Amino acid sequence: MSPEGPMPVVVVCGLHEDARRAAVEQILREVPDSVALLHDMSAGPTGDVRRSVRDATGELSWGETPLVNDCACCALREDLVPELERLAAGGLTRLAVVELWDSVEPRGMAEVIAAHGDGAFRLTNVVTAVDPSLVLACLSNGDDLAEVGLAAATTDQRTVADTFARQLEYAPVLAVAGSADTGPDDLALLRQLHPTAVHIPLMSGRLGAAAVAGFDVEAAAAAQHPACARLPHECHEHGVSTLVWQRRRPFHAGRLYEALEDLCCAAARSRGRFWLADRPDSLLAWDAAGGALCVESAGPWMASLPDAAWEMVPAERRAAAALDWHPEHGDRCQHLVFTSPDLDREGLLSLLDSCLLTDAELAAGTGALSPPTGFDELLGFAA
Repeated sequence: MSPEGPMPVVVVCGLHEDARRAAVEQILREVPDSVALLHDMSAGPTGDVRRSVRDATGELSWGETPLVNDCACCALREDLVPELERLAAGGLTRLAVVELWDSVEPRGMAEVIAAHGDGAFRLTNVVTAVDPSLVLACLSNGDDLAEVGLAAATTDQRTVADTFARQLEYAPVLAVAGSADTGPDDLALLRQLHPTAVHIPLMSGRLGAAAVAGFDVEAAAAAQHPACARLPHECHEHGVSTLVWQRRRPFHAGRLYEALEDLCCAAARSRGRFWLADRPDSLLAWDAAGGALCVESAGPWMASLPDAAWEMVPAERRAAAALDWHPEHGDRCQHLVFTSPDLDREGLLSLLDSCLLTDAELAAGTGALSPPTGFDELLGFAA
C-alpha cells in the first residue's frame, strides 16, 4: 500500500474497442504513474488469456494465464486480484486502470475488486467507452457472442445487444468518442438510454479526474435491481423517444404472452418490471434488446411479504416500495420503458393496455384462471 492509502483502481469497459482503447490511453496520459492492466481473451474460450501491463509509453510486461473451467472470464477473476495486489505492493502505481476485454461486463469485475481490496487497493470508478454512431447497431444486434468471436466461455449464451446494454447501463461515467458519423439522433439515443450517467468527451481532459471520483458497489447493484432500478423518463428529441408505461392492474398472462414478440421488437431497448394476474406475488423483470426478450423472476413483491420480513430487505428496496405504494396493490405495478428511434408510441400504448385485465375480469377474478402459457417455460415452472 502506498503512503497515500490504497491504490485507486478504475474499470474501463466497452464493446467499442477503439473508443475503449482511446479512453484508457487518455487516462494514462492524464494521470502520472498510472498503468493499465488488460486480460486479452481474443484467443477465444479454448485458448490461454494473455495479460499485459502498460503505461503511457507502451507495454511494460506480459504473461499468460490458463483458462479456468473453460471460461476466460473465470481466468480473469482468478488472475486479476493477485495482479492488483502486486501493483499495489510495488508502491509506484498512482492509478491502476483495469481495461476489460470486449465482451466482459463491468459489474462482476467491479464487485470482485471491491470485495478483495483488503486495504491494498480500492475501486474508484467504472467507465464505459462508447462510440455514439455504433450504439443503435449494437442494440439491434441479436447475434450470439459466439457467432462473432466474442464469447468468454464455451457456455456463453449472451448476445451482442444484451451485453452492450449491461455495459452501458452499469457505469456512472460514459467516455464518449467523437466521430464524423455521429449525428444528433445518436447522441439523443445515448442520453435517453442512460440519462443519469456523466458523459465525458474523450479529449476533454476530464477522464483522469473522473477515474478517481468514487464508486459505490452496493448502490450500483441496487440501481440494476428491477424493483428499484432508476429507469429513464419520458423524452422525445431528434426522432428518438422514450415511452414510460405505468399501470396498476395486472397483465392477463395469455394475452401478454401472445404479444411478446411484437413488444420486444417495438423498441431498440426496453426494460422494467411487471406482474401477472396468475402470479400476484412474483415481481417479474423485463429486459429486451436486439429483438430478444429475457423475462425472469426477481423475487417477491414487498406487498406479498409479512411485516416481519421487511427488515431483511435492503433499505433501497424498502424505500422504493414505500414511495410507490398503492392502497390495493401495494408495490405491485407495471413499469416498462421503451427507447428507440421512430417509436410507435400510440401503437405500443394500445398493445400494452390490451394485455391488462379488463374491468370484467378484475371483478370476476377470472384473470388468474387463464390456462397455462409460455410463461411457465420462461420462468422455469412446469406447465
